[in-house]
Amino acid sequence: MALSSDGIELFLAVVDHGSFSGAARALRRVPSAVSMGIAGIEAELGYRLFDRSRREAVPTPRALALVPHARSVASRLQLLQVHAQELGEDLESALTIAVAAGTDDRRLLDAVAEAGGWHPLLRVNLVRAPHDEVRAMLHDGRADLALLTCSERLDREEALAMVAQDVWVAVASATADTYGLPPGLRRLEDLAASRQIVVAGPGDEITEQRLLVSDARWHVDTVEAALGLVERGAGWANLPLGAVRARVAAGTIRILEFDNLDNGVPMSVQLVWLRRNPLRRAAAELIAFMRPAQHSAPGTRAPGSVRSG
Repeated sequence: MALSSDGIELFLAVVDHGSFSGAARALRRVPSAVSMGIAGIEAELGYRLFDRSRREAVPTPRALALVPHARSVASRLQLLQVHAQELGEDLESALTIAVAAGTDDRRLLDAVAEAGGWHPLLRVNLVRAPHDEVRAMLHDGRADLALLTCSERLDREEALAMVAQDVWVAVASATADTYGLPPGLRRLEDLAASRQIVVAGPGDEITEQRLLVSDARWHVDTVEAALGLVERGAGWANLPLGAVRARVAAGTIRILEFDNLDNGVPMSVQLVWLRRNPLRRAAAELIAFMRPAQHSAPGTRAPGSVRSG
């Protein structure tokens, strides 16, 4: 084949250096080998790539048409070579991260974007699901890492790194009457008579008991769905402060106020993995990037070692 990887390298070297002798020096070959190599490519293509009538090797119009595509292929081949080497250095071919619905994932997205720069051919899968579904995905092998808020339940199989803090607040509609909500609500326990909207799968057992108040609950699988129902007065919900700020500012949702306590449950945001599955290279770098004390500056590479938490 005329334009093999070697042929592309040879072709671009002549284009970039303007002569066979310049290309030969760059490739550490003799000029006659470069000239013969280009002649062989031209013979297979059936047309000239360079005008040899002058001292310099001037690309023909057909050669110039090939240059952008040749550069693209050369760049992809270089990435492929680096990726192939990294796979031999414990880089995973794909990294799947499950994110609990409602969890602040801005730091994760920053880290994933950085990882895309470190390892351009690494495949990253981001999946959002209710909290308990995310934990199930981790334990049955469908996810390598899970980003979720702290649970009261401790699991000896899990290792974790705390990466952020969040606050969950009780909210209700600011424009519609909320089903079962007392007009003169003053105490947290008064919410028990109203319907609570919970972000969870239909059959999920809710492990984060601190967020549960009402016995009557509807389950939805996204924060957006919960916000929509809350706005319409279908029930109240405990949701991350960051997820409700915009609608509070817009006047469609209000943060409830209580006389007996402050409205807000502090929650740590954690990256979790299984102890039985040692972290591979990209996962370890991503966790190291997200740790608050080790957050790398833009454009710097995160360290590749992470201790289990």
